[in-house]
Amino acid sequence: MLKIGVLGAGHLGKIHLNCIKNIEEYELVGFFDPLLKNALETEKNFGIQKFDSIDSLIEAVDVVDVVTPTLSHFECASKAIKNSKHVFIEKPLTNTIEEAKALINLSEEANVKVQVGHVERFNPAFLAGRDYINQPMFIETHRLAQFNPRGTDVPVILDLMIHDIDIVMSLVNSNIKNIQASGVAVISDSPDIANARIEFDNGCVANLTASRISLKNMRKSRFSQRDAYISVDFLEKEVEVVRIKEIEGDPDPLSITVDPGNGKALKEIYFDRPEVPTTNAIEEELRSFAQVINNNGTPAVTIHDGFKAMDVAHQILEKLRLSPSLYVD
Repeated sequence: MLKIGVLGAGHLGKIHLNCIKNIEEYELVGFFDPLLKNALETEKNFGIQKFDSIDSLIEAVDVVDVVTPTLSHFECASKAIKNSKHVFIEKPLTNTIEEAKALINLSEEANVKVQVGHVERFNPAFLAGRDYINQPMFIETHRLAQFNPRGTDVPVILDLMIHDIDIVMSLVNSNIKNIQASGVAVISDSPDIANARIEFDNGCVANLTASRISLKNMRKSRFSQRDAYISVDFLEKEVEVVRIKEIEGDPDPLSITVDPGNGKALKEIYFDRPEVPTTNAIEEELRSFAQVINNNGTPAVTIHDGFKAMDVAHQILEKLRLSPSLYVD
């Protein structure tokens, strides 16, 4: 079994602790959290060891799970990597591009496995719809959340939109040609709502909207491609697929048909609702990392994937900084 320790026992850290307990490949050794009151409560409630320092926890494990605020990601992950520990690190990878590049160099020198927590890659709805998505040419995403002070230490692009950036970058096999963005800081000191339009060399366009001041929660993406439209609801765990195929022979009188004109063959519209299994995405991503380590495989979300999503997010942020009225004084 792989000995694993968790750095950070906040809201998400506690979720990780619960998930790790259910993964047979891991032995949960303990955790570290700098807030003594929270650490003592977590130790009591979870029945696991509280370590007194980051260094002591790193020394005791094979795998370090970094679930700390973004500002400390680099410090925690770099310490673990320098001690030849495998690292699972929550998104975004680091706070700055420079830190991310340094972390990549460290991981390659140490020859350890690093996986970034872009959890939507393991969302059962995305997994159910993934095989239907083939060379999308227009993508539209909406990730809306009700206001919660947790996460406002970073702009909404790094807090929420980065999930969809990672999904888009994993699906579109093309370089970015142009990025446009707009947004506004409403409650916090950085953008709370933003929209980005990403244009790729192959003609694909992705239109991404993220907000943390919405009246309702929504996590939905729509993928349009030749002869198909796929809608993935990451929140409700639902997938809808609409496909168009040429009709061979006589059409079914009960089917929905389209006449494209110009003497072309009739086309039939097919509706699919792929079955979405009930799984815990966080548990699945942590389990997959253990399997990668044990089998010397490649993480589903590599450190380079994490860097790519972060790099695009920072390009969007740079576009937003061109707006002089965006940030609150």
